[in-house]
Amino acid sequence: MWKWVGVTIAATAVAAMTLGCSQQPSGTAAVIEDKVYTVTPASVTVKAGIVTGDVTEMKVTERVEKGSDRIVSPAKLTGKLVLKNSSTNQTVRLVAGKIQYIDTQGQPIKVSETQTEPTIKFATYGAEQLGPGQDATQSLDVDFPAEALKAKKLKEIRLELAYIPSPYKEETVNFTVAIGGQ
Repeated sequence: MWKWVGVTIAATAVAAMTLGCSQQPSGTAAVIEDKVYTVTPASVTVKAGIVTGDVTEMKVTERVEKGSDRIVSPAKLTGKLVLKNSSTNQTVRLVAGKIQYIDTQGQPIKVSETQTEPTIKFATYGAEQLGPGQDATQSLDVDFPAEALKAKKLKEIRLELAYIPSPYKEETVNFTVAIGGQ
């Protein structure tokens, strides 16, 4: 009989632990929302030597917890960069790009220590090499300094491009041939 009492107590304890002592789902989960800041103008034309292009669809987005306004994900600048080789006789190899945020005093605004420096890598195969008249499209998704979100703090965004121009030449070569011993 004691054997059955021991089994019953053990079964009751296991049932209590699995049913009564299990963790209940916590209240409501925090709602995360995107806080979008418009960039004016939202698109601009750029020119750096023989490379021209457009930066379009620019906006700054940070993710915040609804209600508390706690920042969940730091601000990011997103957009689309289209670069074109405007030369008629040179190819361009795009090496890298760097973005700087400039304040009203003409000084760079640094991103926080937890963010990465805003750089552009032309990693898409073939997109880094542009023949005369060719263009390439690159997505922008770079960290944005919280300091620049303050009213009247940001004056301009600077895009620095590194590229290697190479002479491009087309030549025609004629050579004499004979077919079947003619």
